[in-house]
Amino acid sequence: MRKGFKMKLNEGQAEEYEKRHNALWDEMKEMIHAYGGSNYSIFLDRETNTLFGYIELEDEEKWKASADTEICRKWWHFMADIMEVNPDESPVSTDLFEVFHLD
Repeated sequence: MRKGFKMKLNEGQAEEYEKRHNALWDEMKEMIHAYGGSNYSIFLDRETNTLFGYIELEDEEKWKASADTEICRKWWHFMADIMEVNPDESPVSTDLFEVFHLD
């Protein structure tokens, strides 16, 4: 399945966000794949600091379970100072609904 979502960066944090993702930890890459994620991209609207994420998933329930991993929680903590987060430091994320797709 394809999943689209949006998140929000804090003002002035675009370069830092990109820097941290360009050095994504091997453990995070392995976890993403282990929990069925592939073809993962994140785009930034620089005018609004809105991030648009796109990921392809084997199974959404399997993917949701990745939030309970130690490495995911460590990544959330690492990113919490540069983006909008929930009390548990997970990114504030809004799912988007697919309205069109063409292969």
